[in-house]
Amino acid sequence: MTEDLFFDTDCLSAFLWIGDTNVLQKLYAGRIIFPEPVYLELSNPCISHIKKRADDLIASNLAAVQEIQADTEEYKIYQSLVNGEKGCKNIGHGEAGGIALAKTYQGTLASNNYRDIAPYIQQYKLKHIDTGHILLEALKKNIITEKDGNRLWKQMLSKRRRLPAGSFSEYLHSQLSFSS
Repeated sequence: MTEDLFFDTDCLSAFLWIGDTNVLQKLYAGRIIFPEPVYLELSNPCISHIKKRADDLIASNLAAVQEIQADTEEYKIYQSLVNGEKGCKNIGHGEAGGIALAKTYQGTLASNNYRDIAPYIQQYKLKHIDTGHILLEALKKNIITEKDGNRLWKQMLSKRRRLPAGSFSEYLHSQLSFSS
């Protein structure tokens, strides 16, 4: 069984801001889930072009929005994360939605926001990817070249997306040296 990927706003936005979701479509078509709080964050009228791109993915059945229903397991987790219960720091609605749904449905959390999510990845034993992992997977599957990855990375950085390295090549080499 292939699992769903629950995107938070920052990871998804890296692709939406540059207007290039081809990598996401080729790798994860039909498994891209926007937790409802993420979709609401994308619905900001000041960035209507971002919502349109998200809506295009939904209309093409490449992605879906998943609500967090009251009185469910995911709702309890979501509320505890946004309210900072049990002595934990509260986190954003998008991150909390992604974590709650990934935990409840045994999916993968797609997030670049390690500072907020790291304790919960460990606590809930979540599978996790970020923008770098996505581009690395696309490279391994010959969907992109390293040059393509650098172009996408540069565009993301120019749109003020926070990424863990100055270039895709730099990220790639750090991952290769980390794994050896």
